[in-house]
Amino acid sequence: MIVVKVTYAVNDGYADMNKEMIRKFLTDFKRLDNTQFLYSVFQSEDNKTFTHISQYANSDIQQILLNTSSFLHFQEQRDKNLASEPKIEVLNFIGSSKEIL
Repeated sequence: MIVVKVTYAVNDGYADMNKEMIRKFLTDFKRLDNTQFLYSVFQSEDNKTFTHISQYANSDIQQILLNTSSFLHFQEQRDKNLASEPKIEVLNFIGSSKEIL
C-alpha cells in the first residue's frame, strides 16, 4: 500500500475556493474503483491549512488519480494561492481498526 500525506496552507481568502476545487476532484474520484484507494481531506482550525491523506493499493491507481483532470486543475489553482509550500510525507502503513484496501 502507498500512503501519502500532503499538508499546505493557502492564502487568506482562498480557503473557500480551495474547498470547492477539492469537492470537484473528489466527485470525480468517486466515479473510480474506490476499492483501490481512499482519499481524505481535512481542514485545520485556522481554516487555511489543509491535509490530504491518500492511500493507494498500488502505483497504477495512484497515477490514475494524480492525472485526473479535475485534480490537476485543483493543483494548478492551489499552487497559485499557497501561503506555504506543500509538505509531502510518504507514510508506512502499520494497520487500522477497519480493513481499508
